Amino acid sequence: MSFIGSSNLVMGQRSKELTVFNVPKAQQAVAVDNDHFYVINNKTITKHDKKSGELIARFDGTSLGLHHLNSGVVYHGKLYCAHSNFPELPMKSSVEVFDTRTMKHASSYSLGISVYGSLTWIDYDERSKQWYMGFAHYSDEKLRTDERDNRWTTVVQYDRNWHSKQSWTFPEHIVEAFKDHSNSGGSIGPDGYFYCTGHDNGELYVLEIPQSGYTLRHIATIPAPIHGQGVAIDRSIKDASVFYGIRRATNEVVSFEVN
Repeated sequence: MSFIGSSNLVMGQRSKELTVFNVPKAQQAVAVDNDHFYVINNKTITKHDKKSGELIARFDGTSLGLHHLNSGVVYHGKLYCAHSNFPELPMKSSVEVFDTRTMKHASSYSLGISVYGSLTWIDYDERSKQWYMGFAHYSDEKLRTDERDNRWTTVVQYDRNWHSKQSWTFPEHIVEAFKDHSNSGGSIGPDGYFYCTGHDNGELYVLEIPQSGYTLRHIATIPAPIHGQGVAIDRSIKDASVFYGIRRATNEVVSFEVN
């Protein structure tokens, strides 16, 4: 899979807000498929009609011991969510899988104590048949582990059998944009670029795998009508690049187009 090359999608570096949905709680991220969006909070997921925002179903993972669900992606009728024990130490992570039709927990894959950090997002690339996951470290003294600050934040490539293959760090100026926090969300665009977010900023950081070395290459920064956290690209729309994100302070789900 090559992430090298130019893209008309990022040249304009603009985003346009399309729709806003008020939901009971929007804390971590949103995922999307053909007909629904899914609001992900620490222990709960709510399924909503994509046109009206109407609540369809709710999942509560408290009885399963779920601690901190994060960004998710819908793939072949399953919602794959990043999950961790954040802010506890040592950092432990897993991928939790849900059936989008029934909103029941379907399976789990444990990453245990990961050398990479705390899992914050996951996405799948159909062209390369690889998973990509974001692992966070934090510079906030209350969230740090040992000597590792947010410069240790990493994107890791996994194969379909969950074997890690490659990993990359973020450019220094993007790490500085994360401030004391880290990379909270990420989604792979139709151009093959990573569209990543921080914890608070209303920005998408567009990055690609470098031709050589270990640091992602920064392509563009696009202002976006969100407050960081997890984002998702609506892959059911083929003729436009539409993203979903959240605004935590107002419990809103926002869709917006990048062009």
